[in-house]
Amino acid sequence: MIRLSPVAVCLVAAGVAHADHLVDRTHKAMGTELRITVWGEDDAKMVEGIDAAFAEFDRLERLMTTWTEDSELTKINQAAGNGQPISVSEETMTVLEKSRELSRLTGGAFDITVGSFWGLWKFDQDRDGSLPARADVLARKRLVDWRDVILDAKNRTARLRRAGQRITLGGIAKGYAVDRAVALLRARGFVDFIVQGGGDMFVAGRRGDRRWRVGIRDPRGGPTDFFAMAEVEDATFSTSGDYERYVLAPDRRYHHILDPRTGYPATASRSVTVMGPDAFTSDGISKALFILGPKKAMPLVDKLGLGVVWVTGDNRIVVSKKLEGKLHILKQPTDGI
Repeated sequence: MIRLSPVAVCLVAAGVAHADHLVDRTHKAMGTELRITVWGEDDAKMVEGIDAAFAEFDRLERLMTTWTEDSELTKINQAAGNGQPISVSEETMTVLEKSRELSRLTGGAFDITVGSFWGLWKFDQDRDGSLPARADVLARKRLVDWRDVILDAKNRTARLRRAGQRITLGGIAKGYAVDRAVALLRARGFVDFIVQGGGDMFVAGRRGDRRWRVGIRDPRGGPTDFFAMAEVEDATFSTSGDYERYVLAPDRRYHHILDPRTGYPATASRSVTVMGPDAFTSDGISKALFILGPKKAMPLVDKLGLGVVWVTGDNRIVVSKKLEGKLHILKQPTDGI
C-alpha cells in the first residue's frame, strides 16, 4: 500500500510488479507536503526527474506565495489601492486570469480577494484558537470583490483597486503547479507516476495491467479512513475539505474555506472531491463547489461535465452524473462536528 500525505484522496494497493524500480520522494512546498512516485527502469533518471519537478514547485511558490516580502503576489498586495500596476511573470498572469474566469463562472463563490481576511481568521502558522469579532469580519468582507483585481494581459501587469485588499492564490496555485510537474515528467519520458500536492493529485498511467484505485477520505475519519473509492487512469482528483485547518468551538467547526459572500467558513459541505480534466481547473473549482453545495452547484457541474462527490454539511453523500457507476461507496461517512 502507498500511504501519501494525510489529505482527502490517497492511492491504495499499488500493485507494482517491479518495486526495485519505484522511486518515491517527498518535499515541502506551497504550505503542504508534496509527493511524487515514479516507476521506470532507470532509478537515477527517475530521481533527476522528480527533483526537477520539485524545483518547479519551489520556483512557482517564490512567485505566488504571500509569506515572503519579495514575491509577485506580495508586491501586488502591498500596492493595493495606489493605482500602481505590478509587472508579473507569465505564470502568475495565467493563474490570475484563470482565477478571474472561475470567479465569473461561479458567480463569485471562488474569489482570490478572500486574502483580505488575512490575519483575522487564524488557521495557519498564526493559529491560536481565537475567533474574530463579527464587526471585524463584516468590515473585511467589504474588501472582497474579485472584480477589483485589474489585469492587463498585454502589458502583463496586475493591481488591486482598493487599499486594504489582498489576493491569495492558495486555492488554485497548487493545482497549476501539479499540472506543470506532470508536463515536466511526461516531457522526460515518464508514463506511470503520481504527483500529489496537498489535496491535488494527478494519477498517470496504470498499476501493471489495472487502473489505480483512489480512496476518498472520510471527513471525520483518519488520514486513511475512506468512505469511497474509484478506479482511475490518467485523471486528476482535487479535494477541498473542512478537516485540515480549523478551530473547534462547542457547536461548530470553523475552517479555512471562507464564503466570500459572508466572510465566514462555508457550511454547505464537509468535503468535495472533483475529478476533472486538469488539476488547475479542479483545484480552483473545488473551492466554489464546496461553498455552493450540491443543490446550487449541480447545474454547473453537469454543464461542465465534471465528476464530483460531496459530503454535505449534514453528512449526506451526493454524486454527480459523471461519477455515477464509477464511484464505489464503502460506508457512510462518520458523523460529528
